[in-house]
Amino acid sequence: MAVTLDRRAAVAALLADRRDLFVVSGLGSTTYDVASLGDDDRNFYLWGAMGGAAMIGLGLALAQPKLRVAVITGDGEMLMGLGGLATVGMQQPKNLAIIVFDNGAYGETGMQESHTTCVDLCAVAHACGILDIHDVDDEPALRRLALKLATLDRTMFARVRIAATEPPRVLPMRDGVELKLRFRHAVARSS
Repeated sequence: MAVTLDRRAAVAALLADRRDLFVVSGLGSTTYDVASLGDDDRNFYLWGAMGGAAMIGLGLALAQPKLRVAVITGDGEMLMGLGGLATVGMQQPKNLAIIVFDNGAYGETGMQESHTTCVDLCAVAHACGILDIHDVDDEPALRRLALKLATLDRTMFARVRIAATEPPRVLPMRDGVELKLRFRHAVARSS
């Protein structure tokens, strides 16, 4: 089946009804995708933390159980932090969604084929104990995922199959201290 989902349109659809959602975006393209919608204090962009997005999202979800938390990351970043899914599966925070944009390529290093051509991330997440799994490869499934995200009530994992394109980069701020401080303030305002 040919992948037709555009990455920027997919992230826009998922965050259209964002309301109080906090977003941790993975290193690289998903950070550019989230930033393309406009900067927000509730966005925590990862710079130089390859493989850490799911664990940062888990920490936030556990520390702030009243917040809805979405990790939006890529297949390469998720593969780097694959063991984190086992910890997420053990903890089962009701307020955490992990959404992996899968283009089957390592976009940050030259579009080499990624391991998701043979590794089924949805099956891995399920084997780790995450039961609310979504494999999204068309617009109707994307709309259903956006609705689930808006009413998040249990740990959720989704793979969103996107076309292997490289839209122009939208670079958010890179000052890690400032990102941390403004994100902390946003959490405090929502608590």
